[in-house]
Amino acid sequence: LIIILEYIFDILRFDKHFNCIIVIGNDFIRIPLIHHVFKLGISDLLIYSSFLIGKTGPALPILEVGPGMGVLTQFLIPKGRPVKVVELDFESVAYLRENFAELGDNIIEQDFLKMDLSALFNGNPFVLTGNYPYNISSQIFFKMLDYKDLIPCCTGMIQKEVAERIAACPGNKTYGILSVLIQAWYKVEYLFTVHEHVFNPPPKVKSAVIRMTRNETKELGCNEKLFKQIVKTTFNQRRKTLRNSISPILEKGNPLSADPIFNKRPEQLSVEDFIELTNRVEQALATE
Repeated sequence: LIIILEYIFDILRFDKHFNCIIVIGNDFIRIPLIHHVFKLGISDLLIYSSFLIGKTGPALPILEVGPGMGVLTQFLIPKGRPVKVVELDFESVAYLRENFAELGDNIIEQDFLKMDLSALFNGNPFVLTGNYPYNISSQIFFKMLDYKDLIPCCTGMIQKEVAERIAACPGNKTYGILSVLIQAWYKVEYLFTVHEHVFNPPPKVKSAVIRMTRNETKELGCNEKLFKQIVKTTFNQRRKTLRNSISPILEKGNPLSADPIFNKRPEQLSVEDFIELTNRVEQALATE
């Protein structure tokens, strides 16, 4: 079954009609295959996308963020990999300790955003996964970037519009800060949409499952602090041209601001364009 699923996902995850092929019903996904129909839970598919990294890499341990009542956790434990879960809600923690006693000290009652992840698995890389709390999903991914050398793969379910922003290409209205900063270090795949009616009670928004896999970039080739500053500053005034939006960093009177690139808006620049811009701005600032 796993071989069949790998074949299906290798073909379909790039299909622009993906959501027409994978139909979401009552808390399961129907995948028509010849004369049979496989019924897989949403959690099963999340796990599957987490473990795809095992095709080309080691069987990495897993850190689940926000396990709640263990809907996803119950499928992670039998997979034979070290599993740790991070949960802040004390009622959920009590439930996990009662129902998943085998996790023992691997149930971590902390705020993920405040944790030091460097010693979690003795400093070894791990897969980050979860049904992420929608109100802090962006902050979770910024945290991922801080530990990008320890997190070669991140998968999970988040709000659909956030997933679209992360996966967006230059020129798209959803392309922004998350798109640039994450795509600088990760290959992003929007795997599938999860419609609201699969939940009870149904939320007011659609969800999506994404996978982010570390690309081959080791160094950006620019001042990374300035790169992030330029990306955030320009997108905070995304309707303005770069000449105006970047002015808190580079004054309009600087000769570099006469370059035609400053006639563009930030959503028109690729990751590579932002890297080049960062190097040019740094040089210009050094000569002031």
